[in-house]
Amino acid sequence: MLTTKNLFDLTGKTALVTGSSRGLGNAMARGLAGAGARVLLNGMNPEALDKAVAALKAEGADAEGLRFDVGKEEDVVAAFKSLDDRGIAVDILVNNAGIQHRQPMVELELKDWQRVIDVNLTSAFVMGREAAKRMIARGTGGKIVNIGSLTSDLARATIAPYTTAKGGIKLLTKAMTAEWAELGIQVNAIGPGYISTEMNQALMDDPKFDAWVKGRTPVKRWGNPEDLIGTVVFLSSPASDFVTGQLVYVDGGFTSIM
Repeated sequence: MLTTKNLFDLTGKTALVTGSSRGLGNAMARGLAGAGARVLLNGMNPEALDKAVAALKAEGADAEGLRFDVGKEEDVVAAFKSLDDRGIAVDILVNNAGIQHRQPMVELELKDWQRVIDVNLTSAFVMGREAAKRMIARGTGGKIVNIGSLTSDLARATIAPYTTAKGGIKLLTKAMTAEWAELGIQVNAIGPGYISTEMNQALMDDPKFDAWVKGRTPVKRWGNPEDLIGTVVFLSSPASDFVTGQLVYVDGGFTSIM
C-alpha cells in the first residue's frame, strides 16, 4: 500500500540555513527542525544568533549557531572545514542570507553594488560549492535551496543590485542543477513575495506602499515568514527527489496577475 507519511520526514538530516537568526531564515530553520532535522543557524550578530538558538532548543530542537560571514570566501571555507573536523555533514543547505540597498542607479556607488552582489548571489555560489563538494564525496546526494525573490523575474526602481542578484539566483540554481543533478543533489529556489520582515519594515510602514502591496497581491495581504515553511520542507525532503532546477514562488499570487 502506497504511503506518504515519511516523504517529508527529515529525521537524521542536518540543515544549514544562512542568515537564520531572524526573519525568513529563522522561520525556515524552525520549520526544518519541526520536520526532524538538526539545524545549524548562521548569522553575524552573536547576541541575536544565541537568542535564536536558545529559542529553538526551548522548543525541543537540536540546534546550534555558526557565526561566519557568508560574503567572505575564506570564512565560508573555514566554516565547512570546522564542520568536517567535528564530523558534521550538511545534508540540506538553504542559502537565505541577503541584504538590501535602495538607491537610484545614477547615484549608486560600485562598493554598494558589489556588497549586495557578494552577500545575495556570490555567497550562494560559494556556500553551494563547499556543500556540494562534500555531498559528492560522500555519495549520498543532498538538497540545496536558494532563496530568490519576486525580483528574480521582475524589476523595481531603486533596487538594481538586489534585482540583479536575485535574477542571478534563478540561473545559478539551474547551473547547479546542470552539474549536480546526476550526482543526487537536487537544487531548487524559492521566490518569496512581499513578506513582513525587518528588512521590509520601512515599506510596511509606508501607507501608500502597504496599500499597493495588498492591492497588487491576490490574497490581499503581506506574507508571513511561516508561509515559506511548507515549501522549504518539501524542497529539502524525499518528496522532491525528482524536482530540481525550479524556482517556486510563494507570493500570494503576485506573479500570476497583471
